Amino acid sequence: MLNVVLFQPEIPPNTGNIIRLAANSGATLTLIEPLGFEFSDSRLKRAGLDYHQWAEVRLCKNFDEFLDTTDETRLFGFSTRGNRLYDQVRYRKGDSLLFGPETRGLPDTIIQRLGSRTVRIPMQESSRSLNLANAVAIGLFEAWRQLGFDGGK
Repeated sequence: MLNVVLFQPEIPPNTGNIIRLAANSGATLTLIEPLGFEFSDSRLKRAGLDYHQWAEVRLCKNFDEFLDTTDETRLFGFSTRGNRLYDQVRYRKGDSLLFGPETRGLPDTIIQRLGSRTVRIPMQESSRSLNLANAVAIGLFEAWRQLGFDGGK
């Protein structure tokens, strides 16, 4: 299926909502540390409701550990600084969708490394950013749509 990757997420309810999203879409969720909260945080659990048991969530100590377990050529970073729109990618099973922390987005080093694999979600010109859980939902559902909503009903 698809893999959602959160690089150093900071806000527990966002991550909880994304756990629920991953469970409902069949995506794997990878969290790259350090996290801005304890994984046992009650706000994380409350936002994820009882979906934690149906979501595959894995933790990586850092970005390099994550890269050791993934096909970097099929890793797409979502950023307001991306040069192409997220729907211009032809997603495939096994692709990873990478999102940065809520307050600062993906670091320059990762954006430079990804190059043309950094994509953006369009917004009004005066807008700064979308909520992380909303951005993940937009990106994930476009990729899943392209895969024919494989496994969905």
